[in-house]
Amino acid sequence: MGILSVLIFLPLVFGILILVLPKTWNYSYKYLAVAVSAIQLIIATWLYFHFKTGSGYAGVNELAQYQWVEKFSWIRLEVGDFGLLQVDYLLGVDGFSIGLIWLSALVMLIAALASWEIKANLKGYFALFLLLDTAIIGVFCSLDLFLFYIFYELMLLPLYFLIGMWGGVRREYAAIKFFLYTLFGSIFMLLVIAGLYLSVTDPQTGNHTFNLVYAMNPANYSVGSIFSSAAHLQIFGFSARAIGFIIVFIAFAIKVPVFPFHTWLPDAHVEAPTPISIILAGILLKVGAYGIIRIAYGIFPDVASSLSWWMGLLGVISIIYGAMIALAQTDLKRLIAYSSVSHMGFVLLGLASLTSEGINGAMMQLISHGFLSAMLFFIVGVIYTRVHDRDIYNFRGLAYQMPHFTGFVMIAFFASLGLPGFSAFIAEAFSLIGAFSSQSLNGLLPRWMAMVAAVGILLGAGYFLWTLQRMFFGNLRLKLEDWKAQLNDISTREWIALTPLALLTLILGIMPFLVFDALASSVNQFLMLFK
Repeated sequence: MGILSVLIFLPLVFGILILVLPKTWNYSYKYLAVAVSAIQLIIATWLYFHFKTGSGYAGVNELAQYQWVEKFSWIRLEVGDFGLLQVDYLLGVDGFSIGLIWLSALVMLIAALASWEIKANLKGYFALFLLLDTAIIGVFCSLDLFLFYIFYELMLLPLYFLIGMWGGVRREYAAIKFFLYTLFGSIFMLLVIAGLYLSVTDPQTGNHTFNLVYAMNPANYSVGSIFSSAAHLQIFGFSARAIGFIIVFIAFAIKVPVFPFHTWLPDAHVEAPTPISIILAGILLKVGAYGIIRIAYGIFPDVASSLSWWMGLLGVISIIYGAMIALAQTDLKRLIAYSSVSHMGFVLLGLASLTSEGINGAMMQLISHGFLSAMLFFIVGVIYTRVHDRDIYNFRGLAYQMPHFTGFVMIAFFASLGLPGFSAFIAEAFSLIGAFSSQSLNGLLPRWMAMVAAVGILLGAGYFLWTLQRMFFGNLRLKLEDWKAQLNDISTREWIALTPLALLTLILGIMPFLVFDALASSVNQFLMLFK
């Protein structure tokens, strides 16, 4: 078993252990979850700093750009006229996935620390939590479409129960809405994966394959197959490849979420317990964006290029729409949820530009928003666990009552609005530079898209600064007098969770090469698909 398999299945093993432990160990589950998450972060950190930058294709070996590759035969089944059904257990990481794996390990540790507030049915909660951990890491490591789909769908089950059983008052509604939205896109994506299987052949054996890396190479497509470039199959006037791209894009856009597929997000965030909100914003949204990059753009680059204008438009709409809706919110958690819609719009805009600056900016935004959104939702949880209220108008002057907490809030807010010196500034600046230069470099996006998207940064400053002013400055005034005794400053556990997140946004704002160096080779190989 390779190191990637250990990274994936370590949480699953401990999740099963929690299920078989007696109830007398009830209050030890949280320590086990934190310990497993910490070990996972140590492994992910070792992988990140031992990742060899600059690696690329070597001759005809298409897997050469991936590191720590694990491959063995998993399913071999004779299927009539179709021959051998070939499914491989194939894992590997490149520049796109290594940063997201490290981010996921960090966010899961923060979520595990936030889970100490969970009081009911701890055995079930932490078992599902660790199952979700396995599924998330598995998605980012999988290089076989069938294996990717299994991990992708596996995330649904624990999230459904974690929201539906430990969430707020409308938790059942939020859980069902999230489940149905995601499942709707996934079902149709499975049909595209089946079509890809029948189109792509293993160059070594000649058998059909789910190999994701082979699917990215047009030379591996069977002549006349449904998704080959030479296929003339038309469905409602669209080519099969265009239909395949649109279906896959929508399936992942629901996860991102991109306007107009975003409506599940505010409900899920508001009703989910704090640790699950941290995972939703910090990781799940990144899974959707990763799927767009790896599968939608990676396998259908010709269609992605032809539809870049529309992708850019959706990104701009998401940026402005999410920011404007956030401005109207009075629930702090809902405000942050809508801000995520706006911030993830920069990912789509940078990706649609198909420029090196835009792609690097999009990936930096994924990583930056990952730990910033985790920090923001943890901050909401700090207040909510004390007084069980999130209404912005019910608080004023918290800086006097909770000075250390206010310091972390200021870092999170200023970083999220894109202030220079923080990671989000680098991410949004590169995304906008890529979008602005696209017109002269490849003619895909008009410059007005970058100009309009820049307004989203101003709107973001508006809702973050208004919230900071309204809740934390001025004379202390609370809805209820007894809240003053309950609103004590942050605990040691909260210090441990918030400090690394605050340091990260500063470190990556000053040293963005820590992300860009790992990305360089993979971005160059990615852009070659569009030549």
